[in-house]
Amino acid sequence: MKPTLVILAAGMGSRYGGLKQVDGLGPNGETIIDYSVFDAMRAGFGKVVFVIRKSIEKDFLEVIGNRFKGKIPFEIVFQELDMLPEGFSCPADRTKPWGTAHALWVTRNVVKEPFAAINADDFYGYDAFRVLAEALSKPDLPKGTYFMVGYRLGKTLSEQGYVSRGVCTTDDKMMLQTCIERTQIERLNGKVYYKNDLGDNVEVDETLPVSMNCWGLTPDFFKYTEDMLSGFLSGSITNAKAEFYIPTVVNKLLVERKVTCEVLPTFAEWFGVTYPGDKPMVEGRLKELFDKKEYPSPLW
Repeated sequence: MKPTLVILAAGMGSRYGGLKQVDGLGPNGETIIDYSVFDAMRAGFGKVVFVIRKSIEKDFLEVIGNRFKGKIPFEIVFQELDMLPEGFSCPADRTKPWGTAHALWVTRNVVKEPFAAINADDFYGYDAFRVLAEALSKPDLPKGTYFMVGYRLGKTLSEQGYVSRGVCTTDDKMMLQTCIERTQIERLNGKVYYKNDLGDNVEVDETLPVSMNCWGLTPDFFKYTEDMLSGFLSGSITNAKAEFYIPTVVNKLLVERKVTCEVLPTFAEWFGVTYPGDKPMVEGRLKELFDKKEYPSPLW
């Protein structure tokens, strides 16, 4: 059975200032999603599941749905604020999505096979999809056998402002030990820092592998996530900014020795759009890849 690709495209895009999910950045207006789907299909994935908000459905389908209809198998799943485990209700003043782990949880009824999860606004490169497809396509893959494509922290920063990353530690066999979500990471005076809960800058080694939300997971992830989501909501449902992240789930499962997670090395180079100022850089990089004949244009 071929693995499925889940693309998380329900984010608000508040720092970018618009729907970067459907912004045309390639030489012929290709979106980053176009490149991810193109790479995934040639790497061996079987179908794509898009996680979006109902409010962007029309714009999303006009750009994305029309390109893929009849060409690749895909489904759309909505991530809405009121989609919560039984016993919980969304606070009336909540506007921010619940986070990446919640976004994956809402796909639980349509994803029954090993799957990869990625962000809609990140360019991961073909090799990242190749190593994930190879890992997830192993016959009789045991439950709780997870994978993460690792990129070096220092190469994933934005010159336009701070970013959030899952900063990782591994053992000598490249098995993930911890993956801690760090926020407001930026380079200051040649060094890389994140802000801790007290608002202080803490220096971090820029050669550490980081999660760019490029995961390979087995379907048991959904049950683990639901259990932890209930705990998260019990303690943070009134915090309007609190989010429930994939690294939070994986890290807890690793600590409890319920799963393993191998960090997959890749030759691929990551880039993405967080801020409007990132757009010219991304457009330039995609043009370079076209000029090198690594991608056709248009892709479809």
